Amino acid sequence: MTRLQVQGVHHLTFVGSNREAVIDFYQGLLGMRLVLDQPNLDVPGEEHLYFDAGDGRLLTYFVRPTRVNDPAPNPEGIGNLHHMALTVSRVVYTQVVERLKERGIENTGPIDRGFMDSIYFRDPNGQLLELACYKFVAPEGCTIPDVLAVAHRIRVEAGDYNVQDKHLAQAIEELSHTKESIEPVREKTTAG
Repeated sequence: MTRLQVQGVHHLTFVGSNREAVIDFYQGLLGMRLVLDQPNLDVPGEEHLYFDAGDGRLLTYFVRPTRVNDPAPNPEGIGNLHHMALTVSRVVYTQVVERLKERGIENTGPIDRGFMDSIYFRDPNGQLLELACYKFVAPEGCTIPDVLAVAHRIRVEAGDYNVQDKHLAQAIEELSHTKESIEPVREKTTAG
């Protein structure tokens, strides 16, 4: 059977409360640029807000002026979204707890996930969000999934419970050497 090969996330769409609350949170707190605001073409009376999540991918919300925020946690049953993770830089990550506190938003505080650090909190409509920061930078010519796949193999071979710093460092070294071995060797020339 021929597969349908996907090439990335196009966008995620959530049901939000109203325009003001969603824009205040996603643009005002999380710094996402509102790039498109138009009617929901499938549901009269509803707007469709498009935000740039920071990497050129879109996060969208269906909103209505008559809806109010519902901070009750979203269901976590089969088929429901558990949480949405958003990437932040290390310097932003170090300020997340303080900035959420300034807005009165409860959060988990920093959590070490082995290959990344995370902080969890909820948006005004009960959606669990994670601000995540990788602990590493992928070698040039490699991707974050490349590093994670190699670190996973190393972890499994070692019989370790989860990916740790040592697995990441070894993966980065392995990927760096693999890249070096396939690059053409440049002859050194000396002026003579």
